[in-house]
Amino acid sequence: MSAAGGAEPGQRAVPFYCPFCGDEDLRPHEEGHGTWLCSACRRAFSLKFLGLVFAEKPGPASPGNTSDAPARTPSSTPEEER
Repeated sequence: MSAAGGAEPGQRAVPFYCPFCGDEDLRPHEEGHGTWLCSACRRAFSLKFLGLVFAEKPGPASPGNTSDAPARTPSSTPEEER
């Protein structure tokens, strides 16, 4: 483990409880990397790290526009198109 508490590259990320029954008696399963066996409910499951997700930075707000949606200009209504 690193000093920050995260897993080193190549090491397993250890789950704290079974996602099915909530028991904490988990052991690595022989099916491969990232697979775990719950001793309580006998379910085997796998974990996979997908990556980090960061929020997008908001762009500059235009004066008077408090909405995040782009401004729409009314061109025609469906009744006018008929």
